[in-house]
Amino acid sequence: MGEPPPYPQIEPTTFDLIAVGTGLAECIVAAAASASGKTVLHLDTNPFYGSHYSSLSVPELTSFLISNSTASSPPSSTSTTTDIPDYSIVNLTTQPVYSDVEISCFYPELLEENLRKFNLDLCGPRVLFCADKSIDLMLKSGASNYVEFKSIDASFVGDENGKLWNVPDSRAAIFKDKSLTLMEKNQLMRFFKLVQGHLDATVAAGSSGNDGIGNGNDEEEGKTKISDEDLERPFVEYLSKMRLPPKIRSIILYAIAMADYDQDDMGVCQNLLKTKDGIDRLALYQSSVGRFTNASGALIYPIYGQGELPQAFSRRSAVKGCIHVLRMPVTALLMEKDSGSYKGVRLASGQDIFSQKLVLDPSFTLASPSASPSDLLHESFNFLSTRDVKGKVARGICITRNSLKPDTSNLLVVYPPRSLYPEQITSIRALQISGNLAVCPLGMFVLYLSALCDDAIQGKRLLNAAMNALLTFPDSVNSESSSTVQSENTEEKPSVIWSGLYIQEMSTVLHGQFDSINFAPMPDGNLNYNDILDAALKLFQEMYPNEEKFPETTPPENSEDDIELTLET
Repeated sequence: MGEPPPYPQIEPTTFDLIAVGTGLAECIVAAAASASGKTVLHLDTNPFYGSHYSSLSVPELTSFLISNSTASSPPSSTSTTTDIPDYSIVNLTTQPVYSDVEISCFYPELLEENLRKFNLDLCGPRVLFCADKSIDLMLKSGASNYVEFKSIDASFVGDENGKLWNVPDSRAAIFKDKSLTLMEKNQLMRFFKLVQGHLDATVAAGSSGNDGIGNGNDEEEGKTKISDEDLERPFVEYLSKMRLPPKIRSIILYAIAMADYDQDDMGVCQNLLKTKDGIDRLALYQSSVGRFTNASGALIYPIYGQGELPQAFSRRSAVKGCIHVLRMPVTALLMEKDSGSYKGVRLASGQDIFSQKLVLDPSFTLASPSASPSDLLHESFNFLSTRDVKGKVARGICITRNSLKPDTSNLLVVYPPRSLYPEQITSIRALQISGNLAVCPLGMFVLYLSALCDDAIQGKRLLNAAMNALLTFPDSVNSESSSTVQSENTEEKPSVIWSGLYIQEMSTVLHGQFDSINFAPMPDGNLNYNDILDAALKLFQEMYPNEEKFPETTPPENSEDDIELTLET
C-alpha cells in the first residue's frame, strides 16, 4: 500500500467564506457567518486553535514565538490539481509579528517534570469584565456553553517601595480598606456616588426620550448629571476639579479606568482619556462587580486559559456547519487576471479552494504577484502588502513557585506611570493565575505582564522594573534594573522558575480593495477584548451588511446563569 497523502482533500471546493488562522477575531467572524447560513471553511497552519490568542505548553509557546519572529514563506504546493489560466497566483508569506524573544529557565529539572502541564497565554495579561461586550457576545452566540470561568480574587496598585495596595472598587471594599484614611474613603465614596447618579440620570433621560440635559421638572437630575463641558474635558482634569488627592486619582485612572499613558503629561500621553470615556470605563467596572453571584469582583478568567475563547467560537461555528482543518497551510491567493479581484486560495496540498470572502491571520502578507499582472492586481497587491501597525506591546510570562500574596491565588497588579521610575510613561499590568485555573500545576503560579512601548529597549525596561519589584531571579538576571526599586521584604518575593519576554506588534483590521480580502487584528495592549470584538463585528458587518449577528440565539432573561463561574472551594 502507498503512503497516505500528507494533506486531506477538502470537499466541497467552494465556500462563501474562507478564514485562515484561528485567532479570536477570525473565529468570531466565522461563527457569525455560520450562524447566518454561510458556508465557511476555517483553516490554520498550526496544530492547535487560537493562533496569536492561544494557550500553549512551554515548548509550544517557545517554538511559536521563535517561528513568528522571522519572515517565512508557507510550504510550496505539492501539486497543482487544477489549471486555471484566467487567474494569477499571488504567493503568500508571513511577516514577523514578535521580536526580541528572550527565554530563561532557572530550574530546568523542576520545569522538566511539569513541562506540558502549562497553558500559557500568548496575549496575556488578559481578563474579562463580568459586564463587558465579550460576555454579552458569548451569551448571544451560544459560545458560553463551551467555556467556564473563575473570578479574579483581588486587584492591587503597586508603588515604588514594592508594596501592593488594594484597589477599592466597591462600597464594601472601600469600607474594609485599611490603607485609606477616613477622608480618602469619604472622597472616593462621594465620587462613586456622583458617577452612579450621572449614569442613572443618563438612563432616565434616555428612557424618557429627552436629550439628557434635563427638562426643568426634575431638579435632582440636573444636580447629578455631569455637564457636557466636563464630559469633554480630560478625565484627569475633572478628577482634579473634584479635588480628589493624587493617590485616589491614580487608582481611578489606572486601576479602574485602565488608562495606559501618563494622563498628567500631555507631552507623552498618546491616548488622553476624556471624562465621558472615563465614566464609561468606571460604569463597566462598577456594573461588573456583583453581576454574577459567584464572582466576588469585577474580573473573571477562563479555566484552561485565554485560548479557550477562540475554541468556544470555533465549536459554535462547527455546530452550524463550518469545516475546520488544522495543519493546513495556505500558500497563495487566486486573483482574476482581468479585474484583479480575489477568487480563492491555493493550499499546500496543491488543491484550489474558492470563496467569495477571505479573512487572513494578521501575520500574512503577499509576495510578488506573477509576471505581467494587471494594473488592478498591482493596486490590490500594493494595498494588501502593507499592514496597519499600531505600535508595540511588551509581554512577559513568569512561572513562579509562590504567590505574590500568600492569601490570594489569582490577582491583578497595576503599576501606574512613574510609579517605578521617572521615565515610566505607561502603565504596567501584571496578572497572576494559579493552578486552580488549570493553567499550571498546583503549587505553581503564572504571572503575565504587559506594557505599551515604542521599541524593545523601552519595553524590556518596563517589564524588568515590574518583575524586579515583584519577583526574585536566582542569578539576578535583571540586576541592571534592580536598583530602580527595592522591596522591603525581598526574601518573601516569589522565585522565578522560567520566564519569557517578547515584543509584539499590534495591527488593526485591514480591508481589501474589493471588500473580499480582509486581515484580522493582532491582540492589542488592553486588559479586555472589547476593541478586538468591535473590530471583528465591524468586519463581519462590512462583509455581510444585510446579515444580523447571531440572530437565532437571543439569550433568555436569566442569561447570566448560562456562564458557569466555578469558584475555588
